[in-house]
Amino acid sequence: MNLPITLTLLRIFFVPLLVVLLLTKGENLDLWAVGVFLLAATTDLLDGYFARRRRQITTLGILLDPIADKLLTSAAFISLVELGLAPAWMVVIIVGREFAVSGLRSIASAQGYVLKASELGKTKMVMQVAAVTAIVLQEHVLILQRLYLGTILLWLVVLFALVSAGQYFWDFRNKLEAGHTRPVRDGVVIFEPGKKEVEDTEREERDVAAH
Repeated sequence: MNLPITLTLLRIFFVPLLVVLLLTKGENLDLWAVGVFLLAATTDLLDGYFARRRRQITTLGILLDPIADKLLTSAAFISLVELGLAPAWMVVIIVGREFAVSGLRSIASAQGYVLKASELGKTKMVMQVAAVTAIVLQEHVLILQRLYLGTILLWLVVLFALVSAGQYFWDFRNKLEAGHTRPVRDGVVIFEPGKKEVEDTEREERDVAAH
């Protein structure tokens, strides 16, 4: 097991601890919850960084990373509903989007595709981390309440969730219809929503022509 996958698994292990800290009544436990949440979110940055730097990008890592993200953020938002800090209908949209995209990933995987996180999806993740942090901290930092920062960020999360989900489904549909794919190791096809793909066969033909 390489370092990036270890960090991804660590993020998953942080989920129950986060829920316990958020839902347990105690002095400053919510602050500890924020610390755990931010630490877990940091592993999302580190696993991608080390995977690229060490050239340890694997199919398992590509599949496992979004699952870890969804578990972390879904657990946080559902806990906020339980605490009365976030509207249930907004969280239903956010979590529902995660299930929808996960379903799409399963369909894609069954057909030999791996869906990488899009730029909108990554932005959504950043927004989710900021929203959860602001909502929890607003009980301690009054300026956050006065600026309605938590509410504003939550609306942005809903917006990015819907738009990024639409992008995944639309781009995947177009890829299937056009048949533009990029074969990689072990017969698995990877494409990144929102970015134009170049087939390896075309690249190889250009290399041969250049020589």
